[in-house]
Amino acid sequence: MTDQPAQQFNHWRRYLTSVAYRMLGSVTEAEDAVQDAYLRWHDTDHGSVTDVRAYLTTITSRLCLDRLRAAHRHREVYIGPWLPEPLLEAPDAATDAEALASDVSFALMLALERLSPLERAAFLLHDVFGLDFRQVALSLDRSEASCRQLASRARKSVQAERPRFPVTSGEHSQLTERFFDAARTGDVTTLMALLSDSVILHTDGGGKRIAARRLIFGADRVSRMFAGLARKSNSTQPLWVQSVLVNGLPGWLTIEQDGLPQITTLDVVDGRIQAVYVVRNPDKLKHLAEYLPAALAGN
Repeated sequence: MTDQPAQQFNHWRRYLTSVAYRMLGSVTEAEDAVQDAYLRWHDTDHGSVTDVRAYLTTITSRLCLDRLRAAHRHREVYIGPWLPEPLLEAPDAATDAEALASDVSFALMLALERLSPLERAAFLLHDVFGLDFRQVALSLDRSEASCRQLASRARKSVQAERPRFPVTSGEHSQLTERFFDAARTGDVTTLMALLSDSVILHTDGGGKRIAARRLIFGADRVSRMFAGLARKSNSTQPLWVQSVLVNGLPGWLTIEQDGLPQITTLDVVDGRIQAVYVVRNPDKLKHLAEYLPAALAGN
């Protein structure tokens, strides 16, 4: 490949990775899809391409659709609750954390997971990445009318599940820190004060680490679960802790007593914790090695 096509692709690489991650919910799968798109671009007649962004989006989205259909079959037999692979940033790295959170929060990613692959793609390409429906139709090999219907159904489903009154970043950070301390010490009184009555706990161990096999609903049950863990363990304190932005929202990257990493983040709505997300599956945390202490990153 000559320098110019390679430079054109690299100019759009971050954008394409964003498309792929939102399609797949996996950092590693997104990177693989973008690399495959690069190989397809390598074999393209570049002189015939009039809109590089649209063309690369079409290649990437089609590759993601193939992967997404396969992923849906895998997730039907996934052990326990499924969560996306987390995207991490240092707390001071993003000046537009609220915008990022509304775009890739775990709540939104789970809402996208409930859509069909085509609904997900049409919604993301049009509503999130701003492609017109002619371009969406080309990407999905569907008619414009069909893509409009797909995006409309997806939009209604997503809007019904997204929080209407999210808190500010500062409030979210304070609640996250108070929750972390209370959960580690088993402080039921504080947990009950922080949690919404309808809170949901998601723990993704993927069958590879100890985690709840089902969603846990309600402030009382969630509080009692953390209190029980604190009682049973000699130490619930992690070996190492780093505050991070997890998919745009405050959270914690920790090394637990078993020497393996864990991600914890929260959804906060109207001043109360609406959902707790804990990612423990080591396969979903391998890409976070750069954030870990060198002595622990290889565990």
